[in-house]
Amino acid sequence: MLIIKQFLCVYVHLPWPQKIQLGGLGFLMVLVSLVEVVSLGAVIPFLGVLMSPEKVYGHTLARFFVTFFEINSPHALVLPLTLTFVTLAIIAGLSRILLVRTQATLAATIGSGLSVKVFDRLLHEPYENQVARNSSEALADVAKAQSLVGNLIQPLLIILSSLLIFTGLIGSLMIVEPISTTTVFLGFGFIYACVVFLTRRNLSTNSEAIAKQVGLVNKAVQEGTGGIRDILIDGTQSVFVKQYKAAVYPFQSALASNSLIAAIPRYGIESLGTALIAAIAYFMVVSAPIQDGMTVAIPVLGTIALGAQRVIPLLQQIYQAYVTIKGSSVSNQDALAILNEPLPEHALTKDIIAIPFKREIQLLDLGFRYSASTTWIFRGLNLSFRQGSRVGFIGSTGSGKTTLLDVLMGLLSPTEGYVCVDGHTLGPNELRAWQSKISHVPQSIYLADSSIAENIAFGVPLELIDIERVQEVAKKAQIHQTIVNWPQGFKTIVGERGVRLSGGQRQRIGIARALYKKSSVIIFDEATSALDNETEHDVMDAIHGLGREVTVFIIAHRLTTLKHCDRVVELADGLIRFNGCYDDMIIQPA
Repeated sequence: MLIIKQFLCVYVHLPWPQKIQLGGLGFLMVLVSLVEVVSLGAVIPFLGVLMSPEKVYGHTLARFFVTFFEINSPHALVLPLTLTFVTLAIIAGLSRILLVRTQATLAATIGSGLSVKVFDRLLHEPYENQVARNSSEALADVAKAQSLVGNLIQPLLIILSSLLIFTGLIGSLMIVEPISTTTVFLGFGFIYACVVFLTRRNLSTNSEAIAKQVGLVNKAVQEGTGGIRDILIDGTQSVFVKQYKAAVYPFQSALASNSLIAAIPRYGIESLGTALIAAIAYFMVVSAPIQDGMTVAIPVLGTIALGAQRVIPLLQQIYQAYVTIKGSSVSNQDALAILNEPLPEHALTKDIIAIPFKREIQLLDLGFRYSASTTWIFRGLNLSFRQGSRVGFIGSTGSGKTTLLDVLMGLLSPTEGYVCVDGHTLGPNELRAWQSKISHVPQSIYLADSSIAENIAFGVPLELIDIERVQEVAKKAQIHQTIVNWPQGFKTIVGERGVRLSGGQRQRIGIARALYKKSSVIIFDEATSALDNETEHDVMDAIHGLGREVTVFIIAHRLTTLKHCDRVVELADGLIRFNGCYDDMIIQPA
């Protein structure tokens, strides 16, 4: 049931071309199984002509073959039958290679497509989900999605193809010798059934361990490398190595256990198969007339032995594929659960209808808290901001400044109240259109390990970057002169998370990024906190000189940063403590 359920979940998300390809693969599976049956069926006449060519020559079924090749004596059958048998064996082998290649290619294509969809859904999850989840968990989810190829898609295709070929081979062997075939393969099936029954709990436990530990392994690596400067200075490598060891050992142990469980039946099957075929040979020789004992037994035994040689690997493939799916079922289910999450409507809409912003933004009776069991961050706020104004926000840590602007940007949905733009209340389906007008400069700037130009035009394909605009906004952000003095200029690689830049340089690149977007609203969340007073003054002058077509919101921890703002809003304990001009702010009583 688990395998069928996961297969149907995958199938639903496949595009039609891949569904058609799956149908073509099914046809190829049937064709290969027929080739295997025919090649196995050629064993009896081949061995028969080696043992007793006279009987084969006189057999009714051989008439067409004898006539077609114009064979005049029994011994003349040996060469053409040998060549036919070898040809069929080669065709069977080549057809299996073609099937395996087709399976691997299609599995890789399907798996890649599914992992892209999972990553797409992760990036479209609501902001409150993003901040609640550790980044190592996101990496683990992406890794689980990438593993769908080897842990689900490929094993599923192996099970389907192996079952088809297995059914065809068993059917042909049943025609040749039903009692012996039934005896041998019931014995094989009994061994696999026992192993499946005895190991099912271990596989479930291993599956849970793998799904859990992969996230902990990522977390240990991220935290160890992310804080490498402090680790090197403090000499605390052993602490993080211990964390990694505690995560990786159970992970590898579970993988090793699954590998052992997958390999166990093979050795029992090999010994049992030899014993059963030997027993069948004995009884066939004993029960047959003395003069015909070996003549009758060898072709049949040869066919069963060759059939077993082909069927046993198929059984083992089916079993190993089952173990792979079962042993990674929790990881697969985690990835499929994300895959089943619907994308927001704006992600499915190519054309975003613009929201006009020409008059004001209103916050009406606005309240927010993360859940019903947590305290209110703010409640009952009523504010309005004219288009083109410069509004500063100040308040102690935890007063709700950043959360308020996250709601204004549509990253968080208000628990109570509304955000209105030019009198129009923003709904869930209009947030993307509103966000397209906004640029955000956070306190901690994320920089990709790419060039300065690519980081300023973040998210823009390299070939579409307007380098002239990049240089223009770099000048406004007061970092152009610094960049052009570097040997590589705007092609300078910043290193992972901008490790090669100072804190002030990173923030100025973040400001340039916001300016590059040509947004109607720019929000600075303590974006100048790492700048010296002189540079901050220059950057703030550039910000306030952007023109009145741009509305600017600034969160600052220094009141002087807001001296050029039209209004200053102070928040305290989730309420508006002050809402007025800068001059009135500095003279109000503490």
